[in-house]
Amino acid sequence: MIKRVIVSGLLGTLALIILTVLVNGIFGLKSRLDMRPIQNERLVYELLKEEITEPGRYICNPAGNPQTGFPPGEPVFSILYSGFGHEAAGRMMIFGLVLFLLAPMIAASMLSQASERVLSSYWRKVLFFVGIGLLFAVFGDMTRYGIGEYPLKEALTVAGYHILAWTLTGMAVAWRMRPEKDLS
Repeated sequence: MIKRVIVSGLLGTLALIILTVLVNGIFGLKSRLDMRPIQNERLVYELLKEEITEPGRYICNPAGNPQTGFPPGEPVFSILYSGFGHEAAGRMMIFGLVLFLLAPMIAASMLSQASERVLSSYWRKVLFFVGIGLLFAVFGDMTRYGIGEYPLKEALTVAGYHILAWTLTGMAVAWRMRPEKDLS
């Protein structure tokens, strides 16, 4: 059983890595959403470096009025500072790779505990993973829509990407994961 989970999980990891390289590395989805250039970047960078010294997420609101609150139609900015510089990129890639290994392994392990009915059908096994993707999309990505986060279109794009990623991971895992034979 453990060998089955590990091999299936590794296939899922491979599918996830291939999709990520294609979508983010070749088509640049992540950079289009999270790394847009800023006009006068040097000026903005120096101001942020001076004002934000502790890692965290910050919100920058327009000036409000005690009687009327914040003015409608004025932008609200979200600033995220992780505390890392570019020197951490290699370390963060290793961390990401470990997560890419763990997530499909955990999901394959969960799938291995499913009923014989689920394990006997390729599409039911895939739907198991689609369900995981839907959970992440609804309770993770879609909660990032709003003030200080993503616009709706981008939140939907990220959610769709994660559903696709878990679907393809599920297709790879389901191809290898089979029910155990009854030895009695």
